[in-house]
Amino acid sequence: MVHQRNWMLGVMILAACVAFLGGAGLSLAAEEPAKEAPAAATAAAAPAAPAAAPPPVFTKEMADAIKDGKIAMDTIWVLVTAFLVFFMNLGFAMVESGLCQAKNTVNILSKNFIVFAVSSLAFLILGWGLMFGDGNSLLGTQGLFFLTGADNSPAMGDAYKGVYGSINWTGVPLWAKFFFQLVFAGTAATIVSGAVAERIHFRAFIIFSFVMVGVIYPIVGHWIWGGGWLAKLGMFDFAGSTVVHSVGGWAALAGILMLGPRLGKYAKNGRVNPIPGHSMTSATIGTFVLWFGWFGFNPGSTMAADWNAIARIATTTNTAAAAAAFSATLAAWWLLGKPDLSMTLNGCLAGLVAITAPCAFVSVPSSLIIGLIAGVLVVVSVLFFDRIKVDDPVGATSVHLVCGVFGTLAVGLFAQDLIPNTTGNGLFFGGGTKLLVAQLIGVVGSGIFTFAISLIAWSLMKATLGIRVSPEEEMEGLDVGEHGITAYPDFQMASTLRTIGATGMTRAAVVSEPSFVKANVPSA
Repeated sequence: MVHQRNWMLGVMILAACVAFLGGAGLSLAAEEPAKEAPAAATAAAAPAAPAAAPPPVFTKEMADAIKDGKIAMDTIWVLVTAFLVFFMNLGFAMVESGLCQAKNTVNILSKNFIVFAVSSLAFLILGWGLMFGDGNSLLGTQGLFFLTGADNSPAMGDAYKGVYGSINWTGVPLWAKFFFQLVFAGTAATIVSGAVAERIHFRAFIIFSFVMVGVIYPIVGHWIWGGGWLAKLGMFDFAGSTVVHSVGGWAALAGILMLGPRLGKYAKNGRVNPIPGHSMTSATIGTFVLWFGWFGFNPGSTMAADWNAIARIATTTNTAAAAAAFSATLAAWWLLGKPDLSMTLNGCLAGLVAITAPCAFVSVPSSLIIGLIAGVLVVVSVLFFDRIKVDDPVGATSVHLVCGVFGTLAVGLFAQDLIPNTTGNGLFFGGGTKLLVAQLIGVVGSGIFTFAISLIAWSLMKATLGIRVSPEEEMEGLDVGEHGITAYPDFQMASTLRTIGATGMTRAAVVSEPSFVKANVPSA
């Protein structure tokens, strides 16, 4: 019985142990999925590794957007610099009027104003086509009138399809090309105005300006900038020391010779009588305007927003101007005994003219040397022309002709291989004489043609219409005789009397001051 109870107690203990062990096993089995669940959840929550991005595709739309952006920037640059060159017309008007007598101020301002209107018409009607139209080595023959030739600008290079292929190197619209070149053409005609001032008929100047911008200037321009014979020869003139300045100077010299000097300028004994300008203030302000405008003239001739070239050209331009102003001051001080302001002003302009051709092809140190030479050269030239009785009231021939020739030759001397496929090195940098010879031929050829055609034009007008005002009108002042008004009524008599003293004429020989410039005092 006892044994039976003990057996039953053993069975119960064994069952309890089995039950306990079974429950623990189930609990452990249940905990394993619970431990694995957070890991699985964490794995599910973690982001998948990103797939490799496809390489960017450069689309035609992107290329067109970049191209359009460049065209827009280039066009803005070209037009803004053209506006600066246009603004130079004010500078020329102020310099010329300031260096001349008060009694001729209206006439000089009228010439400097009308000349751009005349230039705009002549270059639009014919000049552009002769200069940039496809043709032969002497002149353009296609798309002559009103820019009516085929053109797909701003396409460039081989993509260009039109008749103005010589200027397809710039990627701007046709009318941007035209306007930029127009303001240069107007500058060439303006140069003539100062040289023939104070004795030329207004109508004669207008007619010659048409001939200058419609025929003479564009033909020489075609030779050098339009793919003509000088371009093929290897001549380089970046912004126009020859094309603009010496061409204007040669035309002016022909006009001076046909007109003769102003009354009283040269005495019979050979003495030179100074005829001072009436306002050095105007002349100085005008020179500042021209200096400022030249930063459109030279850097703008890139005709593209080329940041590197623009910065260097602006610096060479300014350096030459500054150096020439300084050297002209010293030269005048040495030769005349005083630092003549008019010589300083013309020295600055001489440096600007001289650097115009080489500005893109020379280093800054070379531009300094070019400017120093130009400043001395213009002073000596002014004195030389006076000695041989070539009467230039403002020194235009010395500034634009003499220094334009020097600047063109400076390319052959100081050029460095800074722009691929252009000048290479000049004589002073181991390039030999090839470039210098090409520059010299360009100077001579352009000079002979311009001077000859200008002389013919002046001669024809002199024989038919007349080009010089009467002595009485010259003494009274062209303001009254040519335009019927005066700029400074209060100064009129003083200016006239000064001229009388220079000529030795008596006051009775001079036409009296017109009634409309006198004060009308009511009678008592």
